[in-house]
Amino acid sequence: MYCEKCGTENSETAKFCRKCGMAFEEVETRVAVRKATSTSLAQGPASSAYAGVSHEEEAEIFSISPTLLFVKAGYLLAALGALVFVALCSALFTSAPIWAWVLIALCLFLVPAFYHLKQRLVRYTLTDTKVEIDQGLIARTTQNIPIRRIQDVTVTTSIVQRLLGFGDLVIDNASDQGGKIALKNINSPQKYADMLLRQMRLLDK
Repeated sequence: MYCEKCGTENSETAKFCRKCGMAFEEVETRVAVRKATSTSLAQGPASSAYAGVSHEEEAEIFSISPTLLFVKAGYLLAALGALVFVALCSALFTSAPIWAWVLIALCLFLVPAFYHLKQRLVRYTLTDTKVEIDQGLIARTTQNIPIRRIQDVTVTTSIVQRLLGFGDLVIDNASDQGGKIALKNINSPQKYADMLLRQMRLLDK
């Protein structure tokens, strides 16, 4: 090491400079400790040790809405109906401007649009601990079904549903209210039933 006063080189173990006799200070080893903030003190020791780490959230396994198959068919029928309506009215009532018939024909799309919005306001979600059923737009209602309370899962399909590839997933709920809850008109219901049954088996282990 070098003397800070005269610059003379000394051995690392020297306590005094061999030239000017200046005493060397012992180097202290300090451990840097992060000061606890008021927030970490309020949260407790565990939160201080894992500051910045969020609590474990539930894993989402699937999140689906009822099928839009009929909605898409409704849009197609509305488009065909609008074309026929405009063509007939333009041929029969030549005095009226064609844009007036187009505006009236566009009203046919309000029907499938209403059902489209209605379908999108329903959401079925499976997490690793529960099934959630969300409904509504402004006034939102959420129904939670703990997986441990589910006794049975059944897939029901009519002939038309089977041909089109969708159906209902019926959950036998063993909670205080009890009863059966149906996830209606979902695509590939057997696939989602298998996912729910698999999660039920995992929780039983």
